[in-house]
Amino acid sequence: MSTSLPNLLTYARIVMVPAVVACFYFDGDAARWLALAIFVLAGITDFFDGYLARAWAQQSNLGRMLDPIADKLLVAAVLLVLTRAGTIAGWSLWAALVILCREILVSGLREFLAEVRVSVPVSQLAKWKTAIQMIAIGFLLAGPAGDKLISGITETGIALLWAAAILTLYTGYDYFKAGIGHLTGPVKTADPRGAAGQDGKS
Repeated sequence: MSTSLPNLLTYARIVMVPAVVACFYFDGDAARWLALAIFVLAGITDFFDGYLARAWAQQSNLGRMLDPIADKLLVAAVLLVLTRAGTIAGWSLWAALVILCREILVSGLREFLAEVRVSVPVSQLAKWKTAIQMIAIGFLLAGPAGDKLISGITETGIALLWAAAILTLYTGYDYFKAGIGHLTGPVKTADPRGAAGQDGKS
């Protein structure tokens, strides 16, 4: 199962993380467009690994673990290199910081809730947040190179990043509200008879 096509697509997405970062070690518009192309390809693999895992009944614990890790690695790495490149700067750093902090906090919360066998379903708003966040990053990866073709690409990306940050706060609060009762309640011993599953976007 570790070499199933859905899992191979997830592995490929993880490999694309350093590939996107490496593009920012080169100057010029070509490097920006290449970084955007790799990012879009990573997004495509993100869709197909979950879709194929469900369609072919190839869901696995490994896939369930690696899929959200790959997503968060990609988002975190790209936000960091965009900050280093100066595309995200000034007040917009707060939007990126909100997104990064939420990803870490929600991941920790979901891991804790999984240990006590509590499932927190992904809301439709959280899916919208993820979509807007990825589109924002795409615009920002194009950045100055995109501005040369269509004026306002970077500004649009920054605006979408703020929209994603606002939704991030709201959906993060939803997760916290759903889990607060379990965080403040008595310690529960996890049932050793776990159930396998795969794929979850937050």
